[in-house]
Amino acid sequence: MMKYGVLAATLVVGMMASGGSALADGDAAKGKTVFKKCAICHDVREGKNKIGPSLFGVFGTKAGEVKGFRFSPAMKKSGLTWDEATLDKYLENPRKTVKGTRMVFAGLRSKKDRDDVIAYMKTLK
Repeated sequence: MMKYGVLAATLVVGMMASGGSALADGDAAKGKTVFKKCAICHDVREGKNKIGPSLFGVFGTKAGEVKGFRFSPAMKKSGLTWDEATLDKYLENPRKTVKGTRMVFAGLRSKKDRDDVIAYMKTLK
């Protein structure tokens, strides 16, 4: 039993030393560039909805609650909260994550791009 505790402690120390974390940190400046793919449909200014809702202040909020935007019933019923893990999954494949969403974007396949966009979205407040 003791050797498993030592093994776990070794793994944690190793992850800390290598800079590993459960959720990777993105680069907000790079995310702003990647976000240009999203800007076709989404604005980052407060209250400025386009084809998609404004993404100003969306990080940490519940899905389907941007004022003045008409969401799909699927998005309103999704029960999602826009945190790092949820955004990562959604941005990778929106239609798989929320079946019935109106969002037509195919997704960001690159984990690095998703991390960067999420870092950028966290600055939108």
